[in-house]
Amino acid sequence: MSEKLPPTFFQLPFVRCLVMGRASVAAFALLAGYVNSLSALKKARAGNTEAALQGIAKSAFRRTGRFVTPAVIATTLSWLLCQFGAYRIANISSSNWIRDTSPGPSSSFAMAFYDLFKNLGTTWLNGANEYDRIQWTLTFLLKGSMMTYLTLFATVYVKPKWRMIICAGLYYFKWKSGDSLVGFNVFCGIILAEVSLDKDILEAVDRHPYLRMVGSACCIILGLFFCSYPEEKPEWARWSDFETKLGHYMFPSGVEYARYYPGLGSNVLTLGVMFNDTAKKMLSQRFFLFLGKNSFPIYLIHAPMIRTVLTWVLFGFSKRPDNGKDDKGHQLPPGWLPVASTWVCLIAIPLFYVFLYRVANLWSNYIDPFCGRVTQWFEDLVFRDDAKTTSDKPILLQ
Repeated sequence: MSEKLPPTFFQLPFVRCLVMGRASVAAFALLAGYVNSLSALKKARAGNTEAALQGIAKSAFRRTGRFVTPAVIATTLSWLLCQFGAYRIANISSSNWIRDTSPGPSSSFAMAFYDLFKNLGTTWLNGANEYDRIQWTLTFLLKGSMMTYLTLFATVYVKPKWRMIICAGLYYFKWKSGDSLVGFNVFCGIILAEVSLDKDILEAVDRHPYLRMVGSACCIILGLFFCSYPEEKPEWARWSDFETKLGHYMFPSGVEYARYYPGLGSNVLTLGVMFNDTAKKMLSQRFFLFLGKNSFPIYLIHAPMIRTVLTWVLFGFSKRPDNGKDDKGHQLPPGWLPVASTWVCLIAIPLFYVFLYRVANLWSNYIDPFCGRVTQWFEDLVFRDDAKTTSDKPILLQ
C-alpha cells in the first residue's frame, strides 16, 4: 500500500485483523489474566482461601516451565533448520520480512552450539532470538502471568467487588504508565473473570436482553475496528487517520497508538463476546475450539514454517534477476528472488495454512504433553510430598 494507491484486501479494516500480530499478543495477555485467575477467584469467592493460595503458588511455580520448555524446543528446531541450510531460499527472497528474520548458518560446529545457547538465554533476558524473533513477546507474557498471580495473592482475602475496584485502579495505572503490551490487558482479564463469576452483574445484564444483544454486538464491531489500526502510515487511509485523531483524546501523550489500539480492541471485543450468546455459541464450535487448542503451537512454529515450507513454494522455483554490470563493467550481484505468480500464491497459501495447522496439532498432541511431563517431573523433584499434584491442562491454562 502507498499513499496514492488503494489498499489491498488484507489492508482493509476488520479484514486486516486476520493477519495482524499485535492484536494476538494483546489477546494472549488478556487470556493470561483471565484464565490464570479464574480458578483462584472461584475458590476465594467460595471462602476457600487456603485452597486458592495453594493453587496460586503451584500455578506460579509451574508457569515458567510450561512457557520455557516449548520455547526451547521451538528455538532448537529453528536452529537445526538454519544450520542445515533450510533458510537459504529465505535469505535471498524478495520479501524484506522473510529475509531479515532468516539467519544464516554459524561459521563453525562449535560456534553453532554457542549461538544456540546464547539465543536460548537472550530470549528471556532481553527478548532477542535470531532463530525465532517472535519469541520476544514470551518474556512479557510470562511477566503478565506473574503479575496476575501477585495480584491474586495480595487480594485473595479482599471482597469480590473491592477486588474489582482494585484491579480497575491497576488497569488505569498501567494505562497511564504506557504498559500497553501486557499491563492493562492482564488486569482486564482479571476483571472479566470476576464479572463472569458475579451473579449480581450477570442477573442485571440478563434482565435487559435487547440492550445486552445490541451492546455486545456494538462492542464486537468496535473491538475489531480498534484492532485493525495499522502499525505504520495510519494517515494513508481515512478510517485509520480518524482513529489517530480519536487517540489524541483517549490515550496518554507520547504512547504508541499501534500498541494501544490492539490492546483496547481486544478488551472491548472480549467484553462483547462474553455477553453475546450467538458469538459464544459460534466460538464453541469444533472448528474454533481446534483453532484455540493450537493457538500457542501456531505462535511458536509459524515463523520457521513460513521461512521454510511457504518460502520454498513461493520463491524456490523463481530465478534471481540479472542486474547487469556497473559503469566500470563489473558484474553486479543478482537481485532478490521474485515471488511466484498470483495463481501459485492463491493455491499455495491456503494449502500452507492447512499444513501449518496439521503440524501445530501434532505439536499439541505430542510436544505439549512432553513439556507437561518435564514440568511435572521438576515439580515432583522440588516440591514437598504433601504439595505434589498432577495437571493435564494445556500450556496456556497453567
